[in-house]
Amino acid sequence: MPEPLVLLPGMMCDARLYGPQIKTLGRDRAIHVAPIQAQDTVEAMATEVLANAPATFALAGLSMGGIVAMEVVRRAPTRVTRLALMDTNALSETPAYAASREPQIARVMAGSLVEVMREDMKPDYLAPGAGRQAVLDLVMDMALEMGEGVYLRQSRALQRRPDQQNVLRKLKIPTLILCGEYDRLCPVSRHQFMADLIHGAELCIVPDAGHLPTLEQPEAVNAALKRWLSA
Repeated sequence: MPEPLVLLPGMMCDARLYGPQIKTLGRDRAIHVAPIQAQDTVEAMATEVLANAPATFALAGLSMGGIVAMEVVRRAPTRVTRLALMDTNALSETPAYAASREPQIARVMAGSLVEVMREDMKPDYLAPGAGRQAVLDLVMDMALEMGEGVYLRQSRALQRRPDQQNVLRKLKIPTLILCGEYDRLCPVSRHQFMADLIHGAELCIVPDAGHLPTLEQPEAVNAALKRWLSA
């Protein structure tokens, strides 16, 4: 039986972020989607993931899920057999960007989660194309079901997240770095930088995808993940 795969969703997302991957990859391996919504630090999120994960496992995370995945590997490198980091960031939050979250946090605390999420999902959040609105609608549905408390906890965790460059330099497991070509939130250049830190990493740029390639171009992402899982 292949090793189980643990998936970590992005901010304000749940298992639906990986719907196409669960359907395809789940045919021949166990898949666990680990929520990262109950804690307000990346370190605590990683601790919770490890407490509920199999003894050893493949690990993939997108956006905030990738940030938590790097902390999981830092804490338990012998338990993670392979790592996929998608549309994410290995650097800590800059003071300026951390401060820029404060007005959004205040607005969400005042009851404006819908408006804040709509502004976060700007037109350049995803690649242009006919399917963009359906993806945005799904993201909004996930966010509103999670609610204000999750937004606040995850925002605080991102503000205080650790730098993980040294973790990447030490990796000796099959690693996939994947990014949508139109991702302006976590651009291609950042993923090239991450791939350069990791010996033997595969860099995959997904055409016609933005920040959420798992939903925008699921077949391309599934193919990349299959390669990675068989490496």
